[in-house]
Amino acid sequence: MDVVVVGAGVAGLSCARALTDGGARVRVVERSRVVGGRLASSRYGDRFVDIGAAYLVADDPVFTAQVGSWRTRGLARPWTDTLGVYPGGERTTGPVRWAAPGGLRSLATDLAAGLDVRLSTGLDTIPADADAVVLAMPGPQALRLSPPPAIAGAARAQIWKPVITAVLTYPAREWGDLRGAFVNDHPLLATVCDDGDRRGDGAPVLVAHSTAALAARCQDDPDIAGPVLAGAVGELLGLSARPSVHVHRWPYAQPEAVGAPYAVDGRVWLCGDAFGRPRVQTAWLSGRAVARALLT
Repeated sequence: MDVVVVGAGVAGLSCARALTDGGARVRVVERSRVVGGRLASSRYGDRFVDIGAAYLVADDPVFTAQVGSWRTRGLARPWTDTLGVYPGGERTTGPVRWAAPGGLRSLATDLAAGLDVRLSTGLDTIPADADAVVLAMPGPQALRLSPPPAIAGAARAQIWKPVITAVLTYPAREWGDLRGAFVNDHPLLATVCDDGDRRGDGAPVLVAHSTAALAARCQDDPDIAGPVLAGAVGELLGLSARPSVHVHRWPYAQPEAVGAPYAVDGRVWLCGDAFGRPRVQTAWLSGRAVARALLT
């Protein structure tokens, strides 16, 4: 079986890995220069900062085994089960959130090891030279390839919200045991994470994720959201120093959940984290479910 996987995010790499392990011939096509999708880390100075997904949660047994493998090899670390909630700053406990000392994209790099991955390769139509094509991407992006009717219908049914990420690098750490925080009912901020804490190196770096409303207002010029988010974080945490600011806009950041694990029409499949709760785990399981279906 020859399979083309379009998209080298977590869903695409999980699918390609399972297909390859099952004996299929697989090539992964990715328009970006790097793998990972929203499992993203960018270098600022001498360290990587996580600018996409904030962490991993593993409560599925199969994905938990995958995370355990990453932990054994030093690629993932349990970060925290406690986050703050603002306004108020109270603590809430929940599942363990996992982080990666080398940045979360290092986990995607591990999934891609040994696969035929072709980076910086854009497509404008469904590849014709394969027995199956897996579109591992948000529905709006899949529509650009003019997929068959059932895939197009599933893609149009997806609802996505944008987010702007602001990386805030301070001269020194002015905050205490922050870890991370959910910010409720705020017009600008949705979450704030202590990147130095989750990465384990203590760097004075906070990462703020905007509300969808702010991201929508700044879609044509995301840079203007940077100082706005820095000011909001400073006010929230009572910080006096002014940070350096870098921003990244994610037009398709947060999907609303769809019940099925994937969509299919003939030889074309659609998968990703829209098919379930919007988690890294969901993307990984969705890609794997497509692979299992193709191999049976």
